[in-house]
Amino acid sequence: MRFIHCADLHLDSPLRGLERYEGAPAQSMREATRRAFANVVDLALEREANFMLIAGDVFDGDWLDFNTGLFFANQMRRLADADIRVFIVRGNHDALSKISKAVTLPRNVHVFRANKPETVVDEALGMAIHGQSFASGVVTDDLAAGYPDMRPGLLNIGILHTALAGREGHETYAPTTADRLAAKGYHYWALGHVHAHEVVRENPWIVFPGSTQGRHARELGPKGCVVVEADVDEGIRSIEFVETDVARWRHLTIDATDLATPEDLQATVQRAVRDAVLDAGERLLALRLSISGRTPLHGKLAGSPESFRAEACAWLNEASGGTAWLEKLKLSVSAPLDLVALAARDDPFGMLVRRLDELAADPVALASLAAPVLAELEQKIPPELRERDPLLKPLSAEVSAEALASARERLLAAISLEAAP
Repeated sequence: MRFIHCADLHLDSPLRGLERYEGAPAQSMREATRRAFANVVDLALEREANFMLIAGDVFDGDWLDFNTGLFFANQMRRLADADIRVFIVRGNHDALSKISKAVTLPRNVHVFRANKPETVVDEALGMAIHGQSFASGVVTDDLAAGYPDMRPGLLNIGILHTALAGREGHETYAPTTADRLAAKGYHYWALGHVHAHEVVRENPWIVFPGSTQGRHARELGPKGCVVVEADVDEGIRSIEFVETDVARWRHLTIDATDLATPEDLQATVQRAVRDAVLDAGERLLALRLSISGRTPLHGKLAGSPESFRAEACAWLNEASGGTAWLEKLKLSVSAPLDLVALAARDDPFGMLVRRLDELAADPVALASLAAPVLAELEQKIPPELRERDPLLKPLSAEVSAEALASARERLLAAISLEAAP
């Protein structure tokens, strides 16, 4: 038999960190989670899978409207028409308590109940699937501990939304361990919740397929699902990770140390973008561009970052043919100044550099100086935006540090020409 294991579809979740600007592939990025799941369904049809497992977080939360549910129901209908069954557990994002709307799903779909574990047996295929959904968004109990015993003579599969004993960047919901799962005697554990693909163990198989589509700049690299070949007598024969994402997040780092002109920088950036586009195939790209180095371009870059960002967007559009989106621009360039000699000068420039050095060495003083300004800025951020982005609830140390570093570079850019001896 053959089955597809996927998880963390997060249908219609907004891809975070993308600012709208002219030339950015906005509509295509908005549709990314849907198109990625359609690729999963295409794969199931192409490989003639017997069934599909979805290990939680089909949805990103309650639907804004019924179109989200109708899209999913239509994909389930495609599988029903090919006689492919689907087994689903709810996760923390689409827990029973979080989803207030519903549409009728085709009869090929089984959603595991949330009050206790249950087992679905298919004698024709010779398999038993054990699972339990999340009743609420926060589950602290070890759900797997209550899963039923294995069914002898059948291929036993457990489906569970969990981070096991913990995975970086993910809440430890339904905590358990690989050893506890293995002790159940199942042949395969289909896990969800962790967005990176990982084979935790091979005997028995304990697998995170990862999310089907990356949603922000911390979810880098290929995303997809797993195709599993199995047999009642032999157990799991093989697993294959298959990419399904239609948009990919990538970090590009440019060293501007030896770049003397804007034209040199443009050529270097566009060469890196073209390489990234080639590497991503036909996928959209959301790029985080970091430029560093001690460079004579410092004044142009740090002195007017908004202007340079617009220029960088134009470079990306040209180099990618409109398929790349500048997710974020990070400037860590330094001025071509002898700061030690400058700090020793007995003039306003020397006094400014010495004061900047003092603040850099005293985080408490720096925080005290910045606090009133940052507090005023925080009050201007719309509450709904603070709710969506954890970095803004309140302004995180990371955001504060970036703002202060940017201010320092602007000051140095402003004095770089005037302060030269």
